[in-house]
Amino acid sequence: MRIRYSAIIFGLLLLVSFLIMFYPTTHPAADPATLNFGSIAWMITASGLVMLMTPGLSFFYGGMVSVKNVISTMLQSFIALGVISVLWYVVGFSLAFGDDLGGWGIIGDPRTFFLFDNVGTAMHAKVGSTIPLLLFAAFQLKFAIITPALITGSFAERVRFWGYNLFICLWSLLVYCPLAHWAWHPDGFLWAWGVLDFAGGTVVHISAGIAALVGAMIFGRRETHGKNGHAFTMVNIPYIILGTGLLWFGWFGFNGGSALDANGIAIIAFFNTNLASAAAMIAWVLLDTVLGKKPGALGACIAAVVGLVAITPAAGFVEPQHALLIGVVAAIASNLAIRYKSKTSLDDTLDVFPCHGIGGIVGMLLTGVFASHLVNPALAADGSADGLFYGQWTTFLAHLKGLAVVIGYVFVMSWVCYKITALLTPLRLRREQESIGLDKTQHDETMVKEGDMVMS
Repeated sequence: MRIRYSAIIFGLLLLVSFLIMFYPTTHPAADPATLNFGSIAWMITASGLVMLMTPGLSFFYGGMVSVKNVISTMLQSFIALGVISVLWYVVGFSLAFGDDLGGWGIIGDPRTFFLFDNVGTAMHAKVGSTIPLLLFAAFQLKFAIITPALITGSFAERVRFWGYNLFICLWSLLVYCPLAHWAWHPDGFLWAWGVLDFAGGTVVHISAGIAALVGAMIFGRRETHGKNGHAFTMVNIPYIILGTGLLWFGWFGFNGGSALDANGIAIIAFFNTNLASAAAMIAWVLLDTVLGKKPGALGACIAAVVGLVAITPAAGFVEPQHALLIGVVAAIASNLAIRYKSKTSLDDTLDVFPCHGIGGIVGMLLTGVFASHLVNPALAADGSADGLFYGQWTTFLAHLKGLAVVIGYVFVMSWVCYKITALLTPLRLRREQESIGLDKTQHDETMVKEGDMVMS
């Protein structure tokens, strides 16, 4: 039955691919005199850096699961490079950055850039206006790829491969693309409210964190969770360190590239990114020591990522001393959230919500506290859009309102995506498959040598 369904889907994809060849598209070319080649070079580099974050995430997550699930966990991140790239080309980019549909600031018109029609080397008047639209679309694609990949950590070690792929397609179209339109399109309603999200604290990390929380609730606990005195077997700390290094390195493109130009704001975002992550790492290790736990590589790596998450919405809006504080506060909040979660029955396998959800919320709120027009001239010159720290309430209140809307929408729509997926194809492994492991049951590949014993 599975083979027959796969053959049908494969045939349909071949047919669609053939028909696409005849769809008429235009790709406006820019006058070379209008191009800033320094900015283009930087944004191509930044796009490559952000792309590297997805393989980095696969190592980061792959090092945290039992040895029988390493390949599957890593592939869940890596496969998003293929699935979301095609989806983005077909309609995702248009839903996120196409002309506002209906004037409500909710979603882009799918016809605007369908199959990248009207996407070329010419600049666009509204979106990514400092660089060619095709380059802007390529840069934004890398954000669209890694966001659903982040969610996988919450249901690691118990999700079916094909169910997961269907889920990320639905979630990207129904959650990620609308959020990107709300926050990053000039006609989006969060943009109109004055919500600041420099590089994806709301669109990427809060959304992934909330979706992860919903996923952990829907999937339920792993069969081995909490047994034998531990939640899971750590398999490879060096993988985690390697993944953290790749993520940290790629994050310079994630945040620095979000200036969409080779300018002073990119430099500020670049520096703030490193400082917040460094501060978070130190704060986490010190807090662990104060609370009676030995400093470890796992905690240091998680902390570095939490600091990167928290500074993402603020990177191009705040002073370095405030970036440092954001990293420290996020580390403390996420550390305590993980400790609290460990005392509950919630099985968020790799702590996606405590790290990305809580870290993103902290970063979003503190952006509303510390944002300054002296850092980013895009804010009102009279200081009226500055943060609470400078005596202005408007931006902070907009962030509170935006946070409530985003959390509510993502929670409900993520639940809908999981339920629709489950109606169409099984999402969770059977008990005996979970015991064997995803690597063998889903992919017939394994890191375990024949005859080796695998601990559940």
